[in-house]
Formats: sequence, C-alpha cells, structure tokens
Amino acid sequence: MTTGFVWDERFAWHQQGTMPLGSDAEPYPGPDTPETKRRIYSLIQTSGLGSDLVTLQPRRASDTELQRLHDPVYVERVRAMSDAGGGSVGETVSIGEGGFDIAALAVGGCLVAIDAVLEGRVNNAYALVRPAGHHAEISRGRGFCVFGNVALAALHARATHHVQRIAILDWDVHHGNGTEDAFYTDPNVLTVSIHQDGNYPEQRGRLEDRGDGAGYGANINIPLAPGSGHEAYLAAIERVVQPALRRFRPELIMIASGVDASARDPLGRMLCSAETFRSMTDRVMASADELCGGRLVACHEGGYAPTHAPFCTLSIVETMARTRTGVIDAMATRLANSPGHALQPWQTEAIDAAANLAGDVPTGTASS
Repeated sequence: MTTGFVWDERFAWHQQGTMPLGSDAEPYPGPDTPETKRRIYSLIQTSGLGSDLVTLQPRRASDTELQRLHDPVYVERVRAMSDAGGGSVGETVSIGEGGFDIAALAVGGCLVAIDAVLEGRVNNAYALVRPAGHHAEISRGRGFCVFGNVALAALHARATHHVQRIAILDWDVHHGNGTEDAFYTDPNVLTVSIHQDGNYPEQRGRLEDRGDGAGYGANINIPLAPGSGHEAYLAAIERVVQPALRRFRPELIMIASGVDASARDPLGRMLCSAETFRSMTDRVMASADELCGGRLVACHEGGYAPTHAPFCTLSIVETMARTRTGVIDAMATRLANSPGHALQPWQTEAIDAAANLAGDVPTGTASS
C-alpha cells in the first residue's frame, strides 16, 4: 500500500479563540489547540511511520473552489475578518490574522489528497488538516469549522475527476451537519454519520433525517448513546455502514475522521480506543477494496485529547498503510479492561434501527 499524508505547520497557526463561557466566568482557552495536531504529527514521525508515507504538499483552495459550496458573501466575510486581524466567523468559530489563508489551505490539503488518490499516485490518503470542516454551513462557520473541507473535497472529485458516486462516513463524535446539508437532496452522495446522540449541534443527527427529494435514503444517521464503546462502534460499521456501502456502490469513499469519540476526549462521552479506530478503518478499507478499487481519502476533523488523539490517529494511518509501528498506547490496557465496551441492549436497538434504513439507500452499479 502507498498512503499519502498531508500536513503543514501553518495548520497549527490557526487561532480558534477561547471557550464561550459567558460574561460571568473567566475566559478559558478553547480545546481546539495546535498542541493536539502537532502531537499527532510528531507521533507519526517518531514512530517511523512517516518515512513510509508519501508526503503531499497542500495548496490554498481558490475562491472558485470554495464557492462550490459556500456563499460568495460568506467567503468574502471570512477574508475581510482575516485582513482586519481576526474575530468570529460563525457559531463557536473564530480566526486570527491570516486565518482565511490557513482555512483555505486546510481545504486545499483535502483537495490534494483527492487528486493523489484519483490520479493513482497513492492508494489512499490521510489529510491532517486544521481547522476542521464538517460543521461549516453554506453561509457561516460553526463548531470550530470555517469551510466544509470534506464536502468541498467531494465536490472537487466530481468537478475535476468526474467521479459521480461518493460515500462519506463521518465518525467524529459530533454530528456532521454541514456535510449532511451539502448533499441532503443529492442521490449520488451517501452521507453516514456515527455520533454521540444529542451532543452537537443540538437537534441534529436524528435517525429520521434521511435526505429529501431525490436524495431521500442517501443520508443515514447513527446516533449512539453516551458511553458507547468498542463493540457498539464496530457493530455500527458492520451492520449499517458496510451494507449501505454495498448497496450504494461508490466510486470513492471518504472519511470525516474525527477522533473525539476516544475515551479521553473532553468534548465527547464515548469510550473508543485506538484499537476501535484501527478496527473501523480496517473494515472501511475492506469495503473500499471490494467496491471502488481501494480509493479512500480521510480528512481529519475533531479530537481534543492531547495524550490520546495521537494514538487514535496513528492507528488509522497505520491501518491505511497496512503496517504496524510497534508503538504502544499506554492507556490501551486500562481502556480495554474498563467497563462499557460490551454491546448493550439500548445500543443494539439504536444500531438495528439505523440498519433498517440501509435498504432505502439509492443503488449503484459496480465500479472499477
């Protein structure tokens, strides 16, 4: 396997700002800090995995590319805010001076990963980008996300490489509302989100939100109760995601790869370990091999535990590269022996309800 890898030091320069605690509490640094992403990159390098990866240099997405999804007025507002020294560009999302260029570079990193895979230069690719993108809406940023990285990458695959049927799996602990909105009426993009029920955004990610018009059935939400662990996530992949992919038959599979479902994350209440992410990646790769010649692109989303997100991300990239570095997650044994990993009846009920939706996924024909 050849796996492409995107990183740029400028991603760490993105300034997210403080947590919104209101006027009655002392401001506190937000959880989306450069430290976590730098530690992910550092572990990939010190593990020896970095030398096995194909380095992909990101570029800044053009205004034309950004406007495939975003309102031109919003794009200009982000640029103006950036030029003025920074500030809020939506709900719980800020940028600093020069933030427009960094956010456009994050999008471009995902576009470069798409190009490398679809041009056959690598088998698959992981884009470690910041800021994240799956909450960004057409005319505003949201939830630490400025531009819709994954949605824009899918639109790029369609516009530039003429790929028509694309599947996007989002396993970030928060619902991928922006990606869902982008393709809610599109029967040729399958969007599946596995997330903590009711976490963020509020009132999003409901089981009954299944797409609209021609896109009905091409959107599946799998809202899992807080405390779901390894077996619940694997059951969701095996009982919902893989059957939906087989029915849809995509030409390209993308992953919105948030690792904030890890047991140590401050913004989630799930119990996933590095081995959970390894196992999920392995199963999605098997589907990609079966359905679309292995074409798989993962774009990093959330993950805010500086001591655990690096191990979770390493396990994903290792699996994509079909290798093991020998790095041991010091928390792995403790997590494996903690309660909550076994599949629970209420988790089975939620997964089975989502599995029933797979039969409504628009069917596709086999692709090479």
